[in-house]
Amino acid sequence: MEPGTATSAGRARPTDAIGAAPTTLAALHGRVTDWFADSARDLPWRDAHCSPWGVLVSEVMLQQTPVVRVLPVWHEWLDRWPTPADLAGEPSGSAVRHWGRLGYPRRALRLHAAATAILERHGGAVPSTYDDLLALPGVGTYTAAAVAAFAFGRRETVVDTNIRRVHARLVGGSALPAPALTAAETKRAVALLPREEALSVRWNAAVMELGAVVCTARAPQCHACPVLDACAWVAAGRPAPDYVPKGQAWAGTDRQVRGAIVAVLRHADAPVPRPLLLEAPVDLGMGSSDGATGPAVSLPGPLAALHGLRAPTEQLERALAGLLADGLAEELAQGIRLPG
Repeated sequence: MEPGTATSAGRARPTDAIGAAPTTLAALHGRVTDWFADSARDLPWRDAHCSPWGVLVSEVMLQQTPVVRVLPVWHEWLDRWPTPADLAGEPSGSAVRHWGRLGYPRRALRLHAAATAILERHGGAVPSTYDDLLALPGVGTYTAAAVAAFAFGRRETVVDTNIRRVHARLVGGSALPAPALTAAETKRAVALLPREEALSVRWNAAVMELGAVVCTARAPQCHACPVLDACAWVAAGRPAPDYVPKGQAWAGTDRQVRGAIVAVLRHADAPVPRPLLLEAPVDLGMGSSDGATGPAVSLPGPLAALHGLRAPTEQLERALAGLLADGLAEELAQGIRLPG
């Protein structure tokens, strides 16, 4: 799932959608990008020497996943697969195996598919244009715009969740952006984008950072904001949002069970027999669901964690069927394994 969307600056002409004079807009750009120059987190994918492949990997990993969890996995991936060709040369299951605990492991398959396409269509070099990036498997509008901007310095309107929130408060006077991206938001983002290419890249990165560390969803640090005096939301008295964001449930969901099954497959050296995934031993030290008891059984950690969820058999079967259908697992005569 993309964290936002984007409109290529080459296809959308900026308008005065925010009603700001050019001098006011220039001042806004300067204050936010100056703050970014002084306060930005030191992240490896922002390094001038980071490859476009490193930027692409980071953008996919950061979708719905905090930076602190991404950093170690990103380093491991770039050490193991420093180029798209390196990843494309291994089975897709290797990508899933080394995805760690980032969640949404279909992203690993998408990166593997993108790496294969980069090798086949572009000679192993990550393409530099929005259209070519968007044509890669699993790359959506946000990722295409972000990679074009941050890896190649192109003027693209990047719109993720953090940027939408800053725009909503700073310009729109709302506590939160709409639950789903609107045409008006996109038009506003295009209007706010600096015309000068290098400044547009810095602006995208700076607004994204501002939303991530200062203008946060639940506890904004307004005292640290470089444009506090220009914020329409603050000027309006910080009105409450007109809806309550719903967090994604985890405990007891199919997503949790799917993740537990993938963890078993990631740690297995051979295919795992289907019954071992779907049928818990009689006693894990707690007794079975029908009350039977017997000698305690010692299981490998991931398998014990899976059956410790006490998921109903039908949920285990549904989760496994989903993994097989999504290509995150495959079934052989010997059992279930990550895709070969």
